Amino acid sequence: MIKKRFFGVVLLLSAISLLLSACGEKSQEDVVEKLQKTVADLDSYKATADMTMNTNDQEQTFLIDIWYQADDQYRVKLENEGEQNESQVILKNTDGVFVLTPALEKSFKFQSEWPENSSQPYLFQSLVNDVINDPEAQFETTEDHYIFKTKTNYQSNNNLPAQEIYFDKSSYTPVMVNVLNQDGEPLVNVTFHDFDLDATFAEDDFSMEKNMEKETDDEASGAEEGEAVETAAQEVRTLYPTYTAGAEAAEKKEVALEDGERIITTFEGEKNFTLVQEIRETAPVSAAPEEVNGDIVNLGTTVGALEDNTLKWTYQGVDYQLASTELTKEEMIEVAQSVQGQTIK
Repeated sequence: MIKKRFFGVVLLLSAISLLLSACGEKSQEDVVEKLQKTVADLDSYKATADMTMNTNDQEQTFLIDIWYQADDQYRVKLENEGEQNESQVILKNTDGVFVLTPALEKSFKFQSEWPENSSQPYLFQSLVNDVINDPEAQFETTEDHYIFKTKTNYQSNNNLPAQEIYFDKSSYTPVMVNVLNQDGEPLVNVTFHDFDLDATFAEDDFSMEKNMEKETDDEASGAEEGEAVETAAQEVRTLYPTYTAGAEAAEKKEVALEDGERIITTFEGEKNFTLVQEIRETAPVSAAPEEVNGDIVNLGTTVGALEDNTLKWTYQGVDYQLASTELTKEEMIEVAQSVQGQTIK
């Protein structure tokens, strides 16, 4: 009798398993395998998304266009919802990795393995790699989504250790990503609006020249607009960070330049650092990109370049440089993110 009951239970469990399989339920391993195959078979894609970042009690929203073409060409255009005139492009092509600010004719070239060297919440391949590379990834399903909770790999920011990734059940493309802080609270949200897995591109769509020229028509809309941008830059030129890692402004120097001004502020305290702000009255003549051997970092209002003990970025026409041998990378990013509130005294 016991043997009959045992075999009856086994048969029942087998029947349930077959029924679930027939209903389309997939295991975590099945989904990971399908995601891996989908990414491996990609020739191209286009996607759009909104990315919301909560930094220093302020919310910043980016509109993002994502392009990919095999082999290994990417174009990510980020437009700050509040600063449409200063959109930026992260570009990877056969010449290297670049961050472009077309409206200001500024560009950085990175000696970087981007995007493979760090988590990228808006790139399909990066999200799938994070799933594959986390043996402890948590998995659940809903009616429409496969959901993974995984570790992240942010080289320059350990304050965002985990993420929740929602994949569409039919297309296996990402639908939404929540990047979580150490308390499990979402600080970054990326919501995808559409995914074209059969995109086509012009031959020069991933060239630096074309992407630097894209916004020239918008810039040439008239002298009044140019004057407004210059005025805005003058208004924000003496900002200082609201987060200072325990330091206080100790000295401020103003240096006159041929076509602008440089403001150097020294902060002293628990951890010393220097903030340089530079305003140019005329845009620089187009030249080769400034080379950076470091990381691309998103500061909430703009994209910056972090190299060794220096963080550089541009915001509202002002060039910023933060330097410190004492601040951690996370602290440097937090200081930079907070340089948008008050005027230097």
